[in-house]
Amino acid sequence: MKHFFRQTLTAVATLAAIFFTNNALANDPFVENAKKQVAAATAKQEKWDGPTTGPQLQQGKSIIFIASDMKNGGVLGVIDGMKEASNVAGWKFDVLDGAGTVNNQLAALNQAIAKKPDAIVIGGWNPNVAKIPLQKANKNGITLVAWHASPQPGPDDKYNIFYNVTSDSDEIARLSALQAVAKSDGKAKVVILTDSLYEIALRKANVMKEVIEKCRDCNVLEFIDTPLADTSSRMPSLTFSLLQKYGDDLQYTLAINDLYFDFMSPSLRSANKGEMPYNISAGDGSVTAYQRIRNNDKQFATVPEPLNLHGWQLVDELNRAFSKEKPSGYITPAHLVIQENVAFDGGDKNLYDPQNGYKEAYKTIWGVK
Repeated sequence: MKHFFRQTLTAVATLAAIFFTNNALANDPFVENAKKQVAAATAKQEKWDGPTTGPQLQQGKSIIFIASDMKNGGVLGVIDGMKEASNVAGWKFDVLDGAGTVNNQLAALNQAIAKKPDAIVIGGWNPNVAKIPLQKANKNGITLVAWHASPQPGPDDKYNIFYNVTSDSDEIARLSALQAVAKSDGKAKVVILTDSLYEIALRKANVMKEVIEKCRDCNVLEFIDTPLADTSSRMPSLTFSLLQKYGDDLQYTLAINDLYFDFMSPSLRSANKGEMPYNISAGDGSVTAYQRIRNNDKQFATVPEPLNLHGWQLVDELNRAFSKEKPSGYITPAHLVIQENVAFDGGDKNLYDPQNGYKEAYKTIWGVK
């Protein structure tokens, strides 16, 4: 009888321990806060929160956009928006492809300077590699603006950049990592993918790592630096290597760009993997990413930026620079796209395009119809 009671008490104690442990996990403030932030970030963006005043449109300007890499869907989205806004403004707009390497980006910059435009846009690459030609551009009276040239939005006096248009990269990275925390109930095992060639990419990855490490029962399995320009050749073999190394522990992949999943997903399909790993991108919300999320096909979420809106903002910031006024200071809020809300905010077009009236707002500022 005593033996029976001891067994019973042991069983009750074990069940109680499991109950209280699970209850403690369920009530972990970090996990609960992650879930609240994820819920807020998936809501529709319907109200314009940007500038409503500014200078009248300056006439007859010429702009050259130097893309980091025309294979990057984020860059292409910004180009589309800027092309549309430039047409509205009546400005000449050209694009040069940096083709994913520093040498090509520098060559494109020097070519652009030789054409003597009114402005040059640094489209998603690090200005630190081009100090001397950027100084030359400034001496020649060429206005400089940027998209994703550095992690933080705003002016960059170090390179005479009038305004760097970007969402808060820290917030984007933080939100993508919080999605893994929320989805896993605070038990995510994570691989992080980045490209140290880009300052903003490395910073995003480090922020994601910090968030996961703050989660008590989460774990960063590996932090991998692999070039975006080489994703097509590197990701298939890297994917199979990760599957072999971690097996079912490969639960979440956090990447700084959707491009990684363009070439990771086919390998996961051929390996007959189920839903895991849940692939989450901290930008840019590419067409292929939207398709994967909509179809529940090897990508769970992305934290896209409103790329077309950013293109319009670049034109607005340039108009302010041409008018000798201060930049708008506008920073777009982070937004999380998952299967449940993929149709919101322009998602039927496979991109994040907030239906908040931003085009009409900018046209009103510029005094055009």
